[in-house]
Amino acid sequence: MAPKSDNTEGIVLNFVNEQNRPLNSQNVADFLQKFNLKKAAIQKALDILADSGRISFKEYGKQKIYLCRQDQFDIPNSEELNRMKEENIKLQEKLDEQRKAISEVEGEIKSLQSNLTLEEIHARQTKLNKEVKEMEEKLTKLRRGVTLVSPEERKIVEGMYSDTICQWRKRKRMFKDVWDAITENSPKDLKEFKEELGIENDEDVGVSLQSFCDLIQHGKKRSRGLACKV
Repeated sequence: MAPKSDNTEGIVLNFVNEQNRPLNSQNVADFLQKFNLKKAAIQKALDILADSGRISFKEYGKQKIYLCRQDQFDIPNSEELNRMKEENIKLQEKLDEQRKAISEVEGEIKSLQSNLTLEEIHARQTKLNKEVKEMEEKLTKLRRGVTLVSPEERKIVEGMYSDTICQWRKRKRMFKDVWDAITENSPKDLKEFKEELGIENDEDVGVSLQSFCDLIQHGKKRSRGLACKV
């Protein structure tokens, strides 16, 4: 009499047949933990199934190895095996196509997720429209000749610029005086001496003090430009 599928023997028999590979009692007990079956009950069921010929077993020393009976399966001939291989190849090709399609869809989803939402687009558009309006208003004022910087602000900036140029001129004069005093009786080549000391002046780096002085003129007379006492 065949064991019921809901008792211990039936559960063990179904598992052994589904696995269709060599198993020991511990393998079966580990896999069937979800049924709350004890190892002793599983071992008893395996022995009963083996003794009744429902499953096969072999002994290796003290250990028994259990296997489902192979005569219950229909073994395909070579022609059937070849047909199954061809079907497997076709199925694998379809699987590859599906994976490729899934990958393309996932890429499209990722691209869409990186785009701005409609709410974000409206917010960005509002901000840009405001910036454009502000720049257009400023451009209109410039075309009309409106001064965007007050005379007071311009005077402060020009004063700071003038003071900076004066400090530059003063330090340039101080360096020249010290340099002339050091090199007055020096037998060394002055260019080599400068390189040895790691000194660079305005001319060495392509900077002209006069060019910066000219920036602040803006139509003023040269004599009234950046006059400062050194």
